[in-house]
Amino acid sequence: MGATLTTVSALLKEVYEKDVQDQMNSDVVGFKRIEKTSEGVTNEVGGRYVTFPLRVGRNHGIGARNEMEALPTPGQQATAAARVGLKYLYGGINFTGQTLKLADDNFQAFASALDEEMTGLKRDLAKDMNFQFYGNGTGVRATLTADGVNTITVDTTQYLEVGMMIDIMDATLATTRASNRQITAINGLVVTYNGADVSAATVATDVVLRTGNANREMTGLRSIVKNTGTLYNVDPTVVPLWKSVVNANGGVQRALTEALMIKVVDDVRTNGGDTTVGFCSLGVRRAYFNLLKTDRRYVNTKQFEGGFSGLAFTTDKGEIPIVVDVDCPFNKIFFLNEKAIKIYRESDWSWMDYDGSNFQRVIGFDAYEARMYMYTEMGTHRRNSHGLLDDITEA
Repeated sequence: MGATLTTVSALLKEVYEKDVQDQMNSDVVGFKRIEKTSEGVTNEVGGRYVTFPLRVGRNHGIGARNEMEALPTPGQQATAAARVGLKYLYGGINFTGQTLKLADDNFQAFASALDEEMTGLKRDLAKDMNFQFYGNGTGVRATLTADGVNTITVDTTQYLEVGMMIDIMDATLATTRASNRQITAINGLVVTYNGADVSAATVATDVVLRTGNANREMTGLRSIVKNTGTLYNVDPTVVPLWKSVVNANGGVQRALTEALMIKVVDDVRTNGGDTTVGFCSLGVRRAYFNLLKTDRRYVNTKQFEGGFSGLAFTTDKGEIPIVVDVDCPFNKIFFLNEKAIKIYRESDWSWMDYDGSNFQRVIGFDAYEARMYMYTEMGTHRRNSHGLLDDITEA
């Protein structure tokens, strides 16, 4: 539903402070740290793509010989081509004509309804991109563990919010149980949705997604930082080097230790990678903090080069920042080489204004809408320079 005179009435009261006080957590860390580039983006039949070569093997045409022995047979570099299809992302706002007219003409208003909606949309898009940064491209935000009348119990509500429009689908994303339902309440792990009850059709392995997003989101860390699965048309069973370092415990949580952390970083180093940052949730950060305190070390947040602020993890190659991101999945630390990962895009978020105006009239109504878009995808040219430490007990 678009903004109306009723929904922006709070903005028109001169007794409030100048800025609208945001009650939502709009913190974005991981996504904004990764380099954005339009390099290599091309238009091809079927869509927009980025294609980049991968070096997956050495030239082994080398060797040692005695005098007058045949020289080694010349070799060549082993390469593969990664092809990244861009994902098409959108966001929109809607205003009644009366809202646009009265909100902009009221000089006592402490904020323009138009400006607030546009600025808010940009914040919301950035927040959603941060979720996708840690996702796997499927759009899945939670998995059902039980259901009831117009309610579902899920494994996590980390990525769900009241007011969000959701689909409930089977685990394979082939069958839709409920479409375009709005979340009306969240109590613990119990989520209430509007519309007709679908509890008879759902099962405990079904999943929750933002409406319409199934298999349409950006490829995120949970697809990239893996040691299995084809990524960008490169199969690690064919190209064994195309695997990230993964240290897991079969789903059984375990206490965080520095030895575990060092092992992941060392394995990445063995692959020729250079870990530059570790991203984790608040609970994992607390576990690491407690670990340092137990060892009676002075614990303090440190400012690192590049704007990072976090706890230091010390290796023989220097300190690595362990950085908190509220959108990072629980029980994990993603150890990344930032130089080996990029956000490919044609441009930053832009307004659809091909006809010269950001706002398009809604036919048949005294209302206007505007939409933003970005064609983008996340890619890495060295999958084996990233690592994942999984199944960590949160504090």
